[in-house]
Amino acid sequence: MPRAKLEPMDPQITSIQPGGGFCMRLELAWGGFRRAYLKIFWPKYVEEMLAKRRGSDPYKKCPHEVLDPRDLKFHRNQETFFWEPQDDPFCWRDRLPFARVGLCELMLIAGFFFTLTGLAVWIFCPSAVVWGFLGLCIVWFFRNPRRAIPDEPGLVVSPADGKVVEVREIEYDEFLDGPAVQIGIFLSVFNVHINRVPVASRVIGLRYRRGKFLNAMRAASSRENEQLAVKLEENAEPHRRMIVRQITGAIARRIVCWVKPGDELSRGDQFGMIKLGSRTELVIPREPGLKVEVAVGQKVKAGTSVMARYENLPLAPAGEEGAGG
Repeated sequence: MPRAKLEPMDPQITSIQPGGGFCMRLELAWGGFRRAYLKIFWPKYVEEMLAKRRGSDPYKKCPHEVLDPRDLKFHRNQETFFWEPQDDPFCWRDRLPFARVGLCELMLIAGFFFTLTGLAVWIFCPSAVVWGFLGLCIVWFFRNPRRAIPDEPGLVVSPADGKVVEVREIEYDEFLDGPAVQIGIFLSVFNVHINRVPVASRVIGLRYRRGKFLNAMRAASSRENEQLAVKLEENAEPHRRMIVRQITGAIARRIVCWVKPGDELSRGDQFGMIKLGSRTELVIPREPGLKVEVAVGQKVKAGTSVMARYENLPLAPAGEEGAGG
């Protein structure tokens, strides 16, 4: 198969969270106040950060000023500025055991429940258990545990935590240009919702589609729900193409994807998340040497569970195709 050409960014995707949301709007509004405060009271800090800023913003794809790395949180998948890791004073947030893109929701929602817990202790103590439990559930939902990624050649690892609810063959997929196998994974509110790359690959394109918010357990959710498809091409030969779809559910309404066409990713790298209960689908080419390692009902973990493996079969010499008949 010839190497795939990079696709232009889907014009619907202008941020890492194309569906928007209250918390995103709140953070963007806070960013405006923060930038004004920094320019008035910390001009030297702003000057130093601007001196360390790299890249350019020729297409003005970031809708606001970019004074420090925090201003790129929702626009890191656009062609814009960046800071080297050693110049980023906020990179420590990536090492937290929680999803960085969910910190606002974590603080607001969990903080709300814990505040109610404290009030309930004084008003009606038994109800404090309920509010405290809900707060802990939110904290648990946004966790981001470290994973040991297998390095054996030919493996395709799970892009999500959850339960396998579908394994079916597809006669033809346009991007893969051939037959495929689709594996659907349901993520409950108790699963880790960080998505990971199934193979070392290059991002070829992204396609976002608005839709409904049906229960992610239903097969119809794959066709009708809001979703974002990440098209990948394996770095190693034979450069297989794959697709990972992030699909919303009845509770999850926010897809997050921070990669862009041209990004090079290692197997198990994080590329996005879906906030609160959802579905993730993996589409891989069906070819000789493919062995699907999972079945419906099986629980999997992103980056560690092996979904399939490809045994590299020797190619027939030129002119010998169909020999022996």
